Amino acid sequence: MSGRLLLVCRLLVRDLLRRRSETVLLVVAITAATATLTLGLALNDIAEQSYQQTRTATAGPDVVVTPLATGQAALDELASMTTAAGVTDHSGPFPIAYRTMTAHGRSAHAVVEGRDDAPVSVDRPAVTDGTWVRPGGVVVERFFADALGIRTGDTVSVDGHPLRVVGTAVTAARATYPYAGWHYPNSVLVERGGLVWVDRSDVATLAGSQPLSYTLKLKLADPAASSTYTLGPHLATWQAISHLNGRLYSDARVTLLVGSWLLNGLALAGVAGIVAGRVIGQRRRVGLLKAVGAGPAMIAAVHLAEYLVIGLVAAATGLAAGWFAAPVLIRPSAGLIGTVDAQPPALPTVIAGAALALTIAVAATLVPVVRAATTSTVHALADAATPPRRRRWRIWLSRRLPTALLIGVRLNARRPHRARLVTVNTLITTTALVAMLTVGTQVVHFDLGHTELANPRVERGEQAMLVLAVVLCVLALVNAVVSAGTAVLDARQPLAVARTLGTTPTQAGVGLALAQLLPAVPGVAAGIPAGLGLVAFLSIREVQYPPTSWLLATALGVLLAIAALTAVPAVVATRRPVVDTLQSAPT
Repeated sequence: MSGRLLLVCRLLVRDLLRRRSETVLLVVAITAATATLTLGLALNDIAEQSYQQTRTATAGPDVVVTPLATGQAALDELASMTTAAGVTDHSGPFPIAYRTMTAHGRSAHAVVEGRDDAPVSVDRPAVTDGTWVRPGGVVVERFFADALGIRTGDTVSVDGHPLRVVGTAVTAARATYPYAGWHYPNSVLVERGGLVWVDRSDVATLAGSQPLSYTLKLKLADPAASSTYTLGPHLATWQAISHLNGRLYSDARVTLLVGSWLLNGLALAGVAGIVAGRVIGQRRRVGLLKAVGAGPAMIAAVHLAEYLVIGLVAAATGLAAGWFAAPVLIRPSAGLIGTVDAQPPALPTVIAGAALALTIAVAATLVPVVRAATTSTVHALADAATPPRRRRWRIWLSRRLPTALLIGVRLNARRPHRARLVTVNTLITTTALVAMLTVGTQVVHFDLGHTELANPRVERGEQAMLVLAVVLCVLALVNAVVSAGTAVLDARQPLAVARTLGTTPTQAGVGLALAQLLPAVPGVAAGIPAGLGLVAFLSIREVQYPPTSWLLATALGVLLAIAALTAVPAVVATRRPVVDTLQSAPT
């Protein structure tokens, strides 16, 4: 047993060192899928971590109560809550007016909260620039200020009343812009808006004829017990506020998680292509091992051990890359305080990433490894390609094909497995590109009552899509290069024989390119409706489809990229003298 284990380890190390470039490509392919999945799962942790830091720094409340009633009726309703069981501290009630704020010619809904200059024990907004409230001044929630382009010292208008911006601040008592909870008095219909603070003496003037609402901030003996409160339009727990802040990342999270599954398919196709080439190159070694007494289990162990090690390395690399990249690529909301530390990923994220990497490694290698293990010793030592299935109608048709096209068809007939991988690679690539093109053509209206501003939720989704597009293009490029390179190496001897029979180097090179393009065409054709269908399936609103010319340009671009990537190694291969190629063939 120890001798067999030693043999497996020696062969594993030998293969990893001899095929370094292929090993690196395998690690890159699996790492890309694992990192994207980790990045998508990390977004929830980013939002929650930022909110908890803000809650700690601002003495955030456990429960915020804002009755639908206004005036004295609201104060009477809140009076009994300060002495309720489990309540250890409170601040307020604070007066609130739901008005419209105008800055730099743009107007938006604003929740105007009146505060005192003296600090309170619960909900102390942290001033990030300038000073706290004073008569005639306004403090704007930082994310809301960024959206409207407001800076300290600017002058804004709240329903015709000019106020000087004396500072910006953040709080954990309300969700950040645009989910501050603006609504008309006595209404349960909540609209988008931002939060501002003014001196308590100014609220009545700003409210005008509108009745004042009131809000109360409560601190509980057991903060976790706030989750048992019955949520309604008048009550918000800290868990609900954290969830609202997390909605800013929902589009980005969906984009990355769906993209990770597309990348899984690309990684699977890429790894399968590399593994198939490696196993084919090791077929003679399989025959030698069988000749000296190794059984199918030993052959399978030799191959699987190598790819399991690669999968584990890629899992660790992908988890680290995704987690460290998350706070850099998807920045926390400006409405929250603190920074996102690169802490170790949670156990569920580690398990998901490791399981994904190992699944890709095993699924891509299982079929070629089993095929190699069950191959007869004589066939493995002969190292012959799969003979094409000859049919009379195929022979009749092939006689009428141009030479270059005939070469491409015959090369795919010799290696049908590789042709199918090219189809899968182009299908997934085209699906992802068409889906991103379709999402980019959507026109999303984001109304804040009087002005349409940039939707921060969509902006984060676009950032995630950019990351996904870069990773997907790199992985698709790697797959195409590997597929083209493997096809050229495998076709050297057949093409050399064809050239001795009169085929020109140009015909041989075009034939190699067609061998890659022929299986790519159905993948591109199926990828266009697949990408449109994916967006339609995930969208909650009516989908606006891109122009047909854009879709055709995308399809043509994919096919041209494949042709260009195949042309370079094909030209190099056809320039090699035929005698040298035939002499290098194994005997």
